[in-house]
Amino acid sequence: MSAIPAHQRIPPVQDGRIHIEKINAPFLFTLKASGPEFGAGIKYAIEQGWLEMHESGTYVRLLSPGQDLLE
Repeated sequence: MSAIPAHQRIPPVQDGRIHIEKINAPFLFTLKASGPEFGAGIKYAIEQGWLEMHESGTYVRLLSPGQDLLE
């Protein structure tokens, strides 16, 4: 596992957006988590105000309340 936090390895594409598959793949294959665990984690992060998901479900954006968790 890399010493570089995932948020620093996954570059946003535009306006701070991160494609959901850029988070999904490492979660499922590197961490060996399940799809329901991924969904629960994303849902929790949204409920906590850390992430915002686009209505299409194709990307998320890190919100400022979660930004301090990554520093």
